Amino acid sequence: MTDITDTQLLRYSRQIMLPEIDIAGQQRLLDARVLILGMGGLGSPAAIYLASAGVGTLTLCDHDAVEISNLQRQIVHRQASLGEPKVESAKRTLQEINPDVQVRTLSHKLDGNALLAAVREADVVLDATDNFLARYAINDACWQSATPLVSGAAIRWEGQVAVFDPRQPDSPCYRCLYAEGDDAALNCSENGVMGALVGIIGTCQALEAIKLITGAGETLTGSVLYFDSKRMDWRKLRLGKNPNCATCAG
Repeated sequence: MTDITDTQLLRYSRQIMLPEIDIAGQQRLLDARVLILGMGGLGSPAAIYLASAGVGTLTLCDHDAVEISNLQRQIVHRQASLGEPKVESAKRTLQEINPDVQVRTLSHKLDGNALLAAVREADVVLDATDNFLARYAINDACWQSATPLVSGAAIRWEGQVAVFDPRQPDSPCYRCLYAEGDDAALNCSENGVMGALVGIIGTCQALEAIKLITGAGETLTGSVLYFDSKRMDWRKLRLGKNPNCATCAG
C-alpha cells in the first residue's frame, strides 16, 4: 500500500467526494486486483470503467484476436488492432486511459489449476465469457477459492447481471441459476447482439466490482438483474441457494 498522491486525488476526486467511497475506498481500489475473463463486448466496458476508477491491477484473459466484426460492440479495441491479440489491444487502450493501472495479460485459455491459481490471486473476478462451459469452470474456481464473482451475459436485446459471493453463507452460485446450459442458444454470431446492450451490462459488472471492493452500497448477491433493452425494462429477481447444488451446497 502506498499513500494516494496529489495527482491521484485530482484524478479520482469526483468519486472520492462520494461519502461511501472517500479516501479509504479509493485506497482499496488502488490496492485491488481484478481478474476479467473475456475481452469482448462485456469485458471491454467493464475494463475501461475499472481502469478509470483506479483499480490497481487488472488481469485480462482472452485467447482470441481482434476481428472487424468485434468493433461494433467491443469498445476497448480499435481499427488499428485488427489481427492483434485482444488482451494486448485492450492493455494499450487501458494504459492510455490510466497509466497508473498495472495491466497483466493472459492470451491463452485458463482451465484446471491455472484457472484456480489466477482466481486465487484476484480480489474480484468478472466473468465476461460467452459459453456455459467456461462459466461453470469459473464459478467452481471462485467457490473453491472463496473469491467473489460478478457474472454478466447478453444476447440479442436482453442481458443479465448477478453477483455470487462465496464469503456469504447464504449466497447462491452460478449453478444455482443455471444447473445446465445450452451454448447453442448463446451464439452471438448466429443470434446477434446489440452493441449498446453489452455496454450497459458490462458497465453494471464494473459497478458491482467497485462496490464489492469498497464496501459501498448493496451488491446483487442473492439476486439476478434482467434487462430487456427493447422495452427498457429492468427486473430484479431473488435467487436463493439450491440445497442440491453440485458446487455450493454444503
